[in-house]
Amino acid sequence: MDTTLSLPGLPPPRLPAAAERAQSNAQPGAQASFRTAVRTDLVDPKSAESPKSAESKVDPAIRAKIRQSANEFESVFVSQMLGHMFDGIEVDQTFGGGHAEEMFRSMLTNEYGKQMSRSGGFGIADQVYRELLRAQEGTHG
Repeated sequence: MDTTLSLPGLPPPRLPAAAERAQSNAQPGAQASFRTAVRTDLVDPKSAESPKSAESKVDPAIRAKIRQSANEFESVFVSQMLGHMFDGIEVDQTFGGGHAEEMFRSMLTNEYGKQMSRSGGFGIADQVYRELLRAQEGTHG
């Protein structure tokens, strides 16, 4: 008695769309990898210039203001995110609580956000800095 299952033939699995585009655009004989396909699909050709060359075209005082603005943006973003996280947490009646803790919680989350961005943050400030620098370069360059 034959106990093997006979399943209908399934089509071979397809590659993600980015990999298929890269393979179809690849030169004959070249082997395109999925990683290369994704990277070339997501990279903006205008941003290929290095951040150092963009920095050299902008005044150092303006660069410092841009860096400060980017860091403040990240701090506010993290504070807002933490604020929404703390909204669902009830105040502890054993060691605090009451109206005062509810009132000062927003100040606490602001300080948490500042401290987190000072100690490395999430990398948002670096991205914002590069975008602001590119925008500044575009207006002056």
